Amino acid sequence: MEPVEVRIGDVIDLHTFKPREVAGLLPEYFRCCIDKGIYTVRVVHGKGRGILKHRVQHILKTCPLVRAFRDAPAQAGGWGATIVELRWPEE
Repeated sequence: MEPVEVRIGDVIDLHTFKPREVAGLLPEYFRCCIDKGIYTVRVVHGKGRGILKHRVQHILKTCPLVRAFRDAPAQAGGWGATIVELRWPEE
């Protein structure tokens, strides 16, 4: 399988990834965001049955790069997305 280039920005949409890829993807994506000076990221996981959302939130709870996270406001995806606050390098 060939690597997929992901554009680094303040939103990552997980619909194009397999659930098993998310655990390795998110911490690396967050590192790249911090390197670019992006400290707030919206992770779009979709609504569905909530399985991917729970997986994402478990990863966020254990990732040392994450300061805090919360459900996105309704206009940004509501419970189908999570807003992630990343740690600044000096934290």
